[in-house]
Amino acid sequence: MILLQLSSGQGPAECCRAVALALSHITQQCHKAGVGLTVIETTCSDNEEGYKSVVLRLNSTDGDAIATQLAHQWQGSMLWVCQSPYRPRYKRKNWFFSGKVTKLDEHSMSQQITFQRCRASGAGGQHVNTTDSAVRATHTETGISVRVQSERSQHANKRIAIALIHNKLEAMKSQQRHDQAKIHWQQHQTLERGAPKRTFTGEQFKEKR
Repeated sequence: MILLQLSSGQGPAECCRAVALALSHITQQCHKAGVGLTVIETTCSDNEEGYKSVVLRLNSTDGDAIATQLAHQWQGSMLWVCQSPYRPRYKRKNWFFSGKVTKLDEHSMSQQITFQRCRASGAGGQHVNTTDSAVRATHTETGISVRVQSERSQHANKRIAIALIHNKLEAMKSQQRHDQAKIHWQQHQTLERGAPKRTFTGEQFKEKR
């Protein structure tokens, strides 16, 4: 499983907007490349147009090679150069965000998790009310538990649950290392500024070559 996290670090609303634009850009890339893209988790910003963090799963029917190559294009520190859409008179135009790629061994991770099938609930019509496709997954060692019912198949929900638990374990490790309550992954604290791997400009989010 290939996971890609995009993060605004501790940046302002403009950095969160850059993450949202990057997500849209990646979605188009994946569609053109025939790579499947699933949004695993999002952390919204105060502004509805942005995200503090998004976690994505990429996969390809031709194996992980294409998905891995695409994901690694977004590894590291990146820069969005644009006049602030929220502060028109603000002089700063450089907004940094970052990407982190993780290759997760699903089989190994699943051995650390117990799965319980359960009935989906909430909005969703007849399908939700008549199937047991929802999954509750619990990490045996830590007790971390998630419930997933977003997909129609139990197998798909299990894959998302594995990714979510992995993300929560990484968050817990980061909290232990840095003793902070709201750290998702270590990259939030190590966002490099001033040496972007890729640079994008304007609301059209065009890459600067």
